Amino acid sequence: MTLNSFYPVLGTTRIAAARDFYTRWFGFEIVFEADWYVSLRRIAGERSYELALLDPTHTTVPAGYRKPVQGLLLNFEVDDVDAEWERLVVQGGLSPELDICSEDFGQRHFILAAPDGVLVDVITEIPPAGEYA
Repeated sequence: MTLNSFYPVLGTTRIAAARDFYTRWFGFEIVFEADWYVSLRRIAGERSYELALLDPTHTTVPAGYRKPVQGLLLNFEVDDVDAEWERLVVQGGLSPELDICSEDFGQRHFILAAPDGVLVDVITEIPPAGEYA
């Protein structure tokens, strides 16, 4: 199998709010938009990241699965998590679900909730401590 692309498609009843969240705060751009589907892309140098939003009640979703996303955590690894905390929480006014902290297993991070309930974990790797070292 040759894999040409891979990206999450989030089932959400709050497509516009989720679109605005990812474009405003995380630098995604709209590639395609309909009232039931939005395709987003973020290009950073040679890297490209994609994310899509889908109305879970749309007929393209099999009938038994037409529910909004639940229990999903997206990891956004960044160079400077403290700068992102300042930008998103302190200056931007977003409310964290988990305050910024350093974990013994090798992460400094904080968690936000997108409008659709998806959790966004903003992370910088740090040296592990204790039993994880």
